[in-house]
Amino acid sequence: MAQMELLPPEQDTDLPSPPRRGLGFGSLLALVAIVVMAVVVGMALMRQNQSQPLNGPAPDFTLTTFDSGDLRLSELRGQVVVVNFWASWCVPCQVEAPDLEGVYQQYKDRDVVFLGVAYTDTERNAKAFLAEHGITYPNGLDLGTRISDLYHTTGVPETFVVDQNGQIAAFYFSRVSETELGAVLNRLLNA
Repeated sequence: MAQMELLPPEQDTDLPSPPRRGLGFGSLLALVAIVVMAVVVGMALMRQNQSQPLNGPAPDFTLTTFDSGDLRLSELRGQVVVVNFWASWCVPCQVEAPDLEGVYQQYKDRDVVFLGVAYTDTERNAKAFLAEHGITYPNGLDLGTRISDLYHTTGVPETFVVDQNGQIAAFYFSRVSETELGAVLNRLLNA
């Protein structure tokens, strides 16, 4: 039988090293990434579970318009207010814009106020959008998404109609037509 020669332990270099305990840098980095992603997804789910206010008092806000004026929703009581959240990069907003301007022109002398709130947009792009579509009612940027957060806006366009008493009378998720908006305004003005 062949004899095997054993080397002393200090000379045996082919033996695996003992397993390391704890997390290595790569594992730690992966774990941190997973935790961060879980937090982001959790926050998105929480926000998704919040719904737009469909009735009751409209959340109050102040919009600084591109004309440098401040408009506060609560100061418009006694008038019907149409609050439209939009963005220059939003294709349905581009389709909706002429309809909104048309309804505004029909109702602007009948105690109806339109407010456009540019959601996650730049001033330059928003102003170009307004000029391209001939929008003449007051508009301003929603800096830091403060206003859209109050209304739990999940996308654009979204439109809220606030009655003369400051109550939400209608909500439109996505594009609103001239006919739909006109019918709501007529109902509120003739109530």
